[in-house]
Amino acid sequence: MEIREMTIDDYEQVYALWMRIKGFAIRSIDDSYDGIARFLKRNPSTSVVAIEDGKIVGAILCGHDGRRGCFYHVCVDPDYRRRGIGKAMVGYCLEALKKEQINNVTLLAFTQNDIGNSFWHHVGWLEREDINNYDFNLNEQNKITYNK
Repeated sequence: MEIREMTIDDYEQVYALWMRIKGFAIRSIDDSYDGIARFLKRNPSTSVVAIEDGKIVGAILCGHDGRRGCFYHVCVDPDYRRRGIGKAMVGYCLEALKKEQINNVTLLAFTQNDIGNSFWHHVGWLEREDINNYDFNLNEQNKITYNK
């Protein structure tokens, strides 16, 4: 397995991976080619892909605002889970954020994402119960769709 920085050249394979994952949520604008290109330009060294058998089998969009890091769209192909790929990608991203002097990382996991929530608990992340999470959509064309 190889873990490396994600580039925009990986977009088609990463998008296809997202489409294979049941319950995965995609935003029409933010997760488009242009949206991901913008994200990677702002965060050129912190997002990763995992490659096995010559294809992308895992990915994390990871960025920061100068103060706090954030993970988005953490995923591993269902056929490749439970092999340490997710944990290796998380470690890579955390090291990349440390190099940029980021000291805290957050992520969002849907409450119904049992597999994801189990993973985060297993690798030592703490579930916050002292905050509320709010979302405000500035562009009504930026629709969310969920894979079935």
